[in-house]
Amino acid sequence: MPKKNELPTLTELPAYQALENHFKLISQLKMRHLFATDEKRVEKFSIKNKSILLDYSKNRIVDETIPLLCNLAREVNLESWRDRMFAGDKINNTENRAVLHTALRNQTNEAVFVDGKDVMPEVNATLDKIEVFSEKVRGGIWKGFTDKAITDIVNIGIGGSDLGPKMVYHALKPYHHKELTVHFLSNVDGAQIDDILEDLDQETTLFIVASKTFTTQETITNAHIAREWFLQSGADDEQISKHFVAVSTNLEAAAEFGIDTDNVFEFWDWVGGRYSLWSAIGLSVVLAVGMENYKKLLGGAHAMDNHFKETPLEENMPVIMALLGVWYNNFFGAESHGILPYDDYLRDLPFYLQQADMESNGKSVDRNGKKVDYVTGPIIWGTSGINGQHAFYQAIHQGTQMIPSDFIASILTHNSHQDQHDIMMANALAQTEALMKGRTLDETYTDIVENINDIEDIEDRIHHMVFEGNNPTNTLLLTKLTPHSLGMLIALYEHKIFVQGIIWNLNSFDQWGVELGKKLAKKIHAEIGQAETVTGHDSSTNALINYYRSVVYKGAIDD
Repeated sequence: MPKKNELPTLTELPAYQALENHFKLISQLKMRHLFATDEKRVEKFSIKNKSILLDYSKNRIVDETIPLLCNLAREVNLESWRDRMFAGDKINNTENRAVLHTALRNQTNEAVFVDGKDVMPEVNATLDKIEVFSEKVRGGIWKGFTDKAITDIVNIGIGGSDLGPKMVYHALKPYHHKELTVHFLSNVDGAQIDDILEDLDQETTLFIVASKTFTTQETITNAHIAREWFLQSGADDEQISKHFVAVSTNLEAAAEFGIDTDNVFEFWDWVGGRYSLWSAIGLSVVLAVGMENYKKLLGGAHAMDNHFKETPLEENMPVIMALLGVWYNNFFGAESHGILPYDDYLRDLPFYLQQADMESNGKSVDRNGKKVDYVTGPIIWGTSGINGQHAFYQAIHQGTQMIPSDFIASILTHNSHQDQHDIMMANALAQTEALMKGRTLDETYTDIVENINDIEDIEDRIHHMVFEGNNPTNTLLLTKLTPHSLGMLIALYEHKIFVQGIIWNLNSFDQWGVELGKKLAKKIHAEIGQAETVTGHDSSTNALINYYRSVVYKGAIDD
């Protein structure tokens, strides 16, 4: 019980305790049995929202489970928190900021207020500015310093300034401009920038420096290397502005770098980095696919926003996915969640969602600054479908840990190889069936007898071939991967993450956990260049710094 005048924690809530009792009753049920005894199971446990179908029937739930989970959502005031987010309240309490990435795709143009100011005029003005600029580049009107049109664009960013645009760029390849290629530079490891620049031409390359503060160490370091590379072409400082633009709020620093402030595209502190795809950070995407398609991407996200705002919890796609995640995390003890897209264009989605989810809810302190006594965000991981089958699916099927997974596929394909697409879809659907059903000892024996002539040593092998099954999956089917459906898909996961953060009483919009490493890195970077032996850290870190320095600067190479 909570102490006097203290709000109850998650595990003390009546709805949570009701779920604990429910878990004890159904945790041993087999999905195979649930399907066999309920012919309407799929109908009850699926949601169709425009171009996305969510089938969540292959989960370890019964009729009573979702209502009990929704009771928990209501008990933590999810609907109120949702409304506060859309209204521009400063729900990012540790940074005293609103959370309004949804305003960036607000296609109704209704006013959205922050501190009493309608932000929509600025949002629309920035979109207009991006459109004008992108049309110049895409149309060959924007010329480089030798009067040649741009052929290559390098987006220099990190985190949300890289992962989001890169994922969308690859996902929307069928919509790319035929004469423009976008490259993404994020790693401060010099190998990446060397690999990118070696095939580019200074005369036809445009760089986008994406840093809100224009001080992000990795991004600015790479930007200066790109600047030096550009100047090696014989261009002078005055011509930098023809080949560098920025997405930033720091006009002074951008101008000092050599960028024309007319070509600095702004975004705002109420846009978190991992949600910045919808802001001017999406400039590289607009250059690749055009403003018309980018607006369709925004429109898809806006459609999901409306679904999330207006649909009852029991029929709400992001809410259902979030609550199922809580069900497995907090009751079944699952520690990770697989993202398995059966669409090569979506191959970067797992990496994007790693940041979106783990940076949001990978926290052990609640909104009130107290250590939580329950499990929060899972480890997010995965890769494109059939490749994963030949890598880690063994552990999902027969390992000792439960790994709930999302299978994502597009029904209609952009390519001309329908037979290959059919094979891929067959594999996606077969995997969800196999994970749910498994294979009993008797079924395994029958399969062996039917398919193998020699069964002399069957007793030695048969138990290795039994699949327990009962592994939960969600299946998300997109009618076709388009800018609109992609926007819906991304927003679906954003809102799922938000819902889980509310359930766990977390601030999903800060990321203090990354700050200490950055601070220490700056200190160590300075120490690497000093002459004296480093002694100011723990013995391991001191030894590693000094060993690195001895090899790099003193030539102490031990063959």
